Amino acid sequence: MPNDEKLLTELKWMTTELRRSRRRLVEVEDAAHEPVAIVGMGARFPGGVGSAEDLWRLVADGVDAVGEFPVDRGWDVDALYDPDPDVAGKSYVRSGGFLGDALEFDAEFFGISPREAVAMDPQQRQLLEVAWETLEHAGIDPATLRGSQTGVFAGVLQSDYATRLHTIPADLEGYLDNGNMASTASGRIAYTLGLEGPTLSVDTACSSSLVALNLAVRALRNQDCGLALAGGVTIMCTPATFTSLSRQRALAPDGRCRAFAEDADGFGAAEGVGFLALERLSDARRHGHEVLAVIRGSAVNQDGASNGLTAPNGPAQQRVIEAALADARVGAADVDVVEAHGTGTSLGDPIEVQALQAVYGAQRSPGRPLWLGSLKSNVGHAQAAAGVGAVIKMVQALRAGILPRTLHAGNPSSKIEWSGGGVELLQEARAWESEGPRLAGVSSFGISGTNAHVILEQAPEVETVESVEVAGSLPFLVSGRTPDALRDQAARLREYVLARPEMALGDLGFSL
Repeated sequence: MPNDEKLLTELKWMTTELRRSRRRLVEVEDAAHEPVAIVGMGARFPGGVGSAEDLWRLVADGVDAVGEFPVDRGWDVDALYDPDPDVAGKSYVRSGGFLGDALEFDAEFFGISPREAVAMDPQQRQLLEVAWETLEHAGIDPATLRGSQTGVFAGVLQSDYATRLHTIPADLEGYLDNGNMASTASGRIAYTLGLEGPTLSVDTACSSSLVALNLAVRALRNQDCGLALAGGVTIMCTPATFTSLSRQRALAPDGRCRAFAEDADGFGAAEGVGFLALERLSDARRHGHEVLAVIRGSAVNQDGASNGLTAPNGPAQQRVIEAALADARVGAADVDVVEAHGTGTSLGDPIEVQALQAVYGAQRSPGRPLWLGSLKSNVGHAQAAAGVGAVIKMVQALRAGILPRTLHAGNPSSKIEWSGGGVELLQEARAWESEGPRLAGVSSFGISGTNAHVILEQAPEVETVESVEVAGSLPFLVSGRTPDALRDQAARLREYVLARPEMALGDLGFSL
């Protein structure tokens, strides 16, 4: 009997340890891939967009928000224009996507002096205001976050605000550096709100805000922070973007992005600001925050030594999409739509579609294509804010169950082989039909060569806990067995358990 008790004790210990090890492995794996909840959104984009709800109304109504150059920035609009792309210092474009209130700022609200506010890049001003609005949209009082491990991840292009000054006024001299450094754009938010989590500014050109989002997701999963703000901004204080890109012949003459269309003739430069408030899904549920959508996975990579510094790289785009799907632990066939980079260039658009066809198209079932859209057709290319704007659009589409149409896409590009590729352009708005939870991909490809892809999923209606079926009573009896029989019993139990790693080893049904 003492041997029986000893073997039984060892058997129970082994079972308990196996259960603990299995549970710990599952916890570690799940933490590395835990969905990240989007609990708040803030947005300012062309067309009078001042919120995420405004942006949805704009795309749902099919509004073209591109307009003429602004008249409140000191640009000599008439002298700036020349239809000849070879004329130095001129722009053959006189339209783009602009924020009507880009220069406005409530400095007093944030405790910033008038002189410091004047020296601040409008990108910093806009980020600060939209960060506050994003937290309020999440139902979080920004004042309550002081001292918290909240992170800030902001995509910001190099400021051109201070370049307008030929001489530096003496009363601004002490403020210009901090007011125009990219690092301060994110740091000022953390300073103003008293946030103590990881804070950084990201510049990978057009993919900046989606790369910032990827970094925020990683920080949350690693528990470097409990709440994060992720997004980006672009404000063009001078016409330098237009004059530089005119020399490269990269701009559409009328300032519009005709994404994937036959008459695509360049992209239209635009402005925008967007932020997302993010938490681990488990934390969002615990805090009672409304989950607008979840980020299932994301990935970032680089073109490397491709056929040109600024040229898109199809194989790299394929790899970043595949990596994002792997991080999300979903199949390509499960994704319903991709909000594309889609700038409307005759070089980049075909390469992007080929990459999508290679990853997503090959696994489509008949009659269920991957739908393709681009926010840039509505507002232009918002550069460092393009990715976060695309995410906000798709979050709203996930919630509404509608896929908005892509503008200027009446005739899909003949440079793209659409037939049999499993990818179709959203020429008209459609109801979002899905065989499971709605899933969307979002792409951003930077002229720097840095690519990003994100997988979004509609918010679960209720918190769900994954469970596995447990065998009720396993046929292992202990009482009255000989030591040899008990040893054999233990060996068979071990084989039974190891052959079923998915089991939750709670009730082993011992009969004593």
